[in-house]
Amino acid sequence: MRDSTTAIRPPEPDFSAMTTAELLDYRDAENRFRASGAARTLLGEPHAGAAIDWQEIALPGRDLPVRVYRPTPAGDGEPAVATRLPLVVHVHGGGFVGTAAQCDWTSSHLAARLPALVVSVEHRLLAPGSPLADAADDGWDVLRHVVRNAARWGADPARVAVFGESCGALISALAAIRAREAGLELTAQVLVNPVTDVTDTMLDHPSTTEYAYSPTRALPLLRFFRRLAVPRGADARAVSPLYADDLSGLAPALVVVPTRDGRRPRPPLRRTAARGRHARAALRIPRSTARLPDPARCGTTGRGRPGGDPRVPPHGPGEVTEERMSPALGPDGPPGLPPGRNRPRSASGPTGLGDIDAAVPGTGAQVARARYSDHGIALTAP
Repeated sequence: MRDSTTAIRPPEPDFSAMTTAELLDYRDAENRFRASGAARTLLGEPHAGAAIDWQEIALPGRDLPVRVYRPTPAGDGEPAVATRLPLVVHVHGGGFVGTAAQCDWTSSHLAARLPALVVSVEHRLLAPGSPLADAADDGWDVLRHVVRNAARWGADPARVAVFGESCGALISALAAIRAREAGLELTAQVLVNPVTDVTDTMLDHPSTTEYAYSPTRALPLLRFFRRLAVPRGADARAVSPLYADDLSGLAPALVVVPTRDGRRPRPPLRRTAARGRHARAALRIPRSTARLPDPARCGTTGRGRPGGDPRVPPHGPGEVTEERMSPALGPDGPPGLPPGRNRPRSASGPTGLGDIDAAVPGTGAQVARARYSDHGIALTAP
């Protein structure tokens, strides 16, 4: 999806009766809007200190577009293209709709202010004949390609993070699992509003019923998303991090979910806090501790449902993500824990976002972070 100057946003369709032709027409129109200058009134202007460009990566059997963000030189004495930059492989949200360009604000701020090389994956969108497994392959293949060719990209292969929103966070989480299996060491994973469950249980959570049609028509959309993501006969558990057989040895993760809708303020979802009380068992870490900051402090970072609005306010998660990724990707490497001490740290930042941190005494830099939502427990553990 290339940038456009102006575009008219299409109305949200009836997902319960959408045909393949209607999906393709809607997706084309919606993505034109998301890549347009008009959308930046919602999404924010890119950081002036980042250069943005489309490139194509030759992958097995296909060429895949990626949107690349690099910090621009700050002074006359700096090289035109920085080298040995930390690498952030980003995946946009949407699932069956969306484009890397919709995340220009966040990705450009990460590139300029970490600083880092950000490679955003324009993955194959979900559609009949293009399931979630294909999109997951795109995320993993881009990560592996850029790391293997780090010198050519000007990246530091020892400082690599994956980052995604909604369905993109799902793809990033799956990439982190595959990285562990392949022996590719990641420094961090940042999962914003992640989908963690595309099995039959995806729609069984109480909040899915409670908020099925208010404030948005979420239930028809989720049903449509799942039908595209997991065709009949496919293994849904294989693309559901919630049901991964083994969560050990993964990169430390920051997982962020909203606890209330920004357009319709209401008390935070109590089930989020209730799930947090089960952090120790869910993280599968013996003798670990977990802490959930006051849910009333947790704001919204946009709509986390697949296909939903990519609306992230310019003072939103980019600040918190940047703040939390800097220690992990900076020259000193990831933050460590003094031996024998348990030092949970809150990821609450200027925007009021919070998370659950769990640390195991005596494990050095092994820190687990988790956040819980009624779409499932979004977690990773060292």
